[in-house]
Amino acid sequence: MNEQVNAHETVRRVDGPEETARVAADLAPHLGAGDAVLLTGDLAAGKTTFVSALVAALGSDVAVSSPTFSLAQFYATPGPRVLHVDTYRLADLTEFRDLGLDEYLDEVIALVEWGALVAREFVDPLYIHLATLPGPGDADAREITMRGGARWAPVLDAVAAAS
Repeated sequence: MNEQVNAHETVRRVDGPEETARVAADLAPHLGAGDAVLLTGDLAAGKTTFVSALVAALGSDVAVSSPTFSLAQFYATPGPRVLHVDTYRLADLTEFRDLGLDEYLDEVIALVEWGALVAREFVDPLYIHLATLPGPGDADAREITMRGGARWAPVLDAVAAAS
């Protein structure tokens, strides 16, 4: 994750997809148009699971899938639309810019998997890192680290208080 001045952070340990969904649901009411959430983590760490739960918590009943091959998908919600991007197959920032998605960023909630590649395109994004936790019998255990600048301080406090 990028280093930030005055960064705020909260960490949640979860024991499976249901608890991952709970963290996403705790975050959802705090998101609005123009917000960007950049997700990182190893393959199968739960990025798409988190996005799917977040889109559901925002009020969409659409089945979310990883846009690894389509690169970007929009989802309608009762509030702002969600733009779900996966930059895994992109070589660099220029390829992201070539997608022409910047014209939507002020009116959507942007959820970007493998978001470190495009972090410079967003002002004060929320960084979410999902890490698998080693150990026998804990195949679904994850640590979710959420970090952001001043805009995110009260959000992260609220998400931490909900645990």
